[in-house]
Amino acid sequence: MNKTLSSAKANFGTLPVFLTAISTILGAVMFLRFGFAVGSVGFMGTLLIIIIGHLVTIPTAMALAEIATNQKVEGGGEYFIISRSFGVNIGAAIGIALYLSQAISVAFYVIAFGEAFEAIKPWVITEFGYEIYDNRLFTIPALLLLIWLMVTKGADLGMKALYVVVAILAVSLVLFFMGTTEFSQVFDSSLMFKNVESNKGFFYVFAIIFPAFTGITAGVGLSGDLKDPKKSIPMGTLAATFIGMVIYVFIAYKLTISASASDLINDQLIMSKIALWGPIIPIGLAAATISSALGSFMVAPRTLQAIGGDKVFPNRLVNFWVSKGTSKNNEPRNATILTSLIAIVFVLMGDVNAVAEVISMFFMVTYGSLCLISFMQHFAADPSYRPSFKSKWYLSLLGAIMCIYLMFKINTPYAIAAIALMVLLYFYISTKSDTKKGMANIFQGVIYQFSRRMQVFLQKADKDNTEENWRPAVLCLSKDSFERYGALEMMKWISHRYGFGTYIHFEKGYFSSESKKIAAEKLDKLIKMASLNKSNVFLETLISPSNTAAIIQAIQQPGISGQPNNMMLFEYKKGEKEWLTDIIDNYSVLKTAQYDLCILASSDKGFGNKKDIHVWIRKEDYENANLMILLSYIILGHSDWHKGEIKLFATFPKENLKQEQENLIELTSSGRLPISANNIRVLPLDQDKKRIDIINEYSMDADLTLIGFHESMMKVDNGTAFFDEYNKIGNVLFINTLTSKFIK
Repeated sequence: MNKTLSSAKANFGTLPVFLTAISTILGAVMFLRFGFAVGSVGFMGTLLIIIIGHLVTIPTAMALAEIATNQKVEGGGEYFIISRSFGVNIGAAIGIALYLSQAISVAFYVIAFGEAFEAIKPWVITEFGYEIYDNRLFTIPALLLLIWLMVTKGADLGMKALYVVVAILAVSLVLFFMGTTEFSQVFDSSLMFKNVESNKGFFYVFAIIFPAFTGITAGVGLSGDLKDPKKSIPMGTLAATFIGMVIYVFIAYKLTISASASDLINDQLIMSKIALWGPIIPIGLAAATISSALGSFMVAPRTLQAIGGDKVFPNRLVNFWVSKGTSKNNEPRNATILTSLIAIVFVLMGDVNAVAEVISMFFMVTYGSLCLISFMQHFAADPSYRPSFKSKWYLSLLGAIMCIYLMFKINTPYAIAAIALMVLLYFYISTKSDTKKGMANIFQGVIYQFSRRMQVFLQKADKDNTEENWRPAVLCLSKDSFERYGALEMMKWISHRYGFGTYIHFEKGYFSSESKKIAAEKLDKLIKMASLNKSNVFLETLISPSNTAAIIQAIQQPGISGQPNNMMLFEYKKGEKEWLTDIIDNYSVLKTAQYDLCILASSDKGFGNKKDIHVWIRKEDYENANLMILLSYIILGHSDWHKGEIKLFATFPKENLKQEQENLIELTSSGRLPISANNIRVLPLDQDKKRIDIINEYSMDADLTLIGFHESMMKVDNGTAFFDEYNKIGNVLFINTLTSKFIK
């Protein structure tokens, strides 16, 4: 049986984290490209590059230290932190890109290792008469040796080798600082702050130098092999970051006073001309590149092993194979073999300068993600987020912004490609992987805080209650949520874009653990239904032994949107009077609350083809008319009604027909409502035909009919007679407004 990522490990201390990070920071770029930077942009320009670079790396290191001291960091380092913060699917999309950049980094450092042999090429020509044209003569054997060591010996030998190469690196730097040149004897210190004119732009040089600072998180990849990650990761990472920054400042100063700008630009091994003993620089370069390659070679397979352990890949066998570790120390041997194949491919290419920029892009995304996690945790204010080391939210935000800015500043096409790749990976993983974990708690926490603050702000803000700016904030109370879906659909349409809706399922009974459990189960069912229907309605359940008590409780619900509720919607089935009677009996309560009242009478026809909405107006209905027209317009805005149209009907005495029709056409056109003049009909009232009969005749085939009513109509025959008369048409939405609306 395989050991898990956390059950077997090498139990490293803090020093390996520091050495892995510092050896990657003080690597190939320092020896081969830093002189070019100083020669191109001068000491002050290089100092600015170091500062800007560390505006990314220091916030990242602090964010990393913060996150690592809040949670148990297992195998996978940066991937583990990102995936457990953003969710496995998002984390895996970033993690796969991170793994590829780490694997390609192995090839990048091995190719840079080949540059160390430039110093011995003249000697080979002199002694053997043979000119070496291709550095792959050195790099391929070196990579194969590295692969053999990592596959057979693993991280233990890697760490032992790391101690040796770091020691060589330290000696090379000491001898470099001890060296002197003829130029330094005559150097005028006043030239230190002189601007240097260069054909190369500042950010071109920055793009070349920035990979020198990207080693800060190298040690985090060893998280699964650390005895105490919460202690070792912050201490090792922060120490490497700050020490590396100081060393780079002194290197820039030493290069400035030791060689001319032309020599710095044209001689990539200029440091060997400055050092007390020149050959130590190629040796140091070899040591630095091998140590960086070793660091990447230890980190990349562990990232892949952790990704496989989360069952991210769509194939179970692939997940099992890459996550499998050795029985002794859980060494990711299979992942190391795959990393080796990727490295071989890029080493055979011989030149990965273009790929180096892509690597920087992926590292930028990783750093930006870490900073964003820290910032979001600060904003979310989760009580469970209690790191022993705390960064500042503004530093984390600065780091995230700088990462995005620098990505596009360095290479916009590569930045877009890197982001696009991770978006595609996310969608692919989300649809294909067995892992269904999406957004993590951090997003819920951020949304919670944002919602809380917005609601408090909206409550405190001056309310714009003008008649012209009315929008619906609807409460719906329904006993029959699972018998008929008319009320839920109506709420979905009203809440789609213009309004906000709270749908409350009424569970009749006394409050108890059993009724609470039933209500919770029904709420879960409602949420699933709403999710499938893409509804924006807020859902809730209410337990009460009485219909009247339930209505009174519902009316007192706070406005979830931060604005007070202003409308109540009820639904009943035609022919069933019990619920309708309770609604009418409690009209005075609604009137006290100043809520507009909508009563949906559901028929067996339902909403039909969702094509025709009929709005009926009469002289006494002018107060209700504007609300009916606005609601019909809001309902029509939902995609379910994309083929629908509003037809406006009005009944008036014969002598007023022409004038009333002109008034209605003016109302709809000035209000920019999608109601054609051809769909506005004014019908005459006469003694031979009742208005109810006209409505039943004209709206027989309508999918939804809106009819206004007044309090006086509910006082006849227990109040239900008015609602019972529309028995020949489909669904009817009866509307009574208690506050005037104005269509502007």
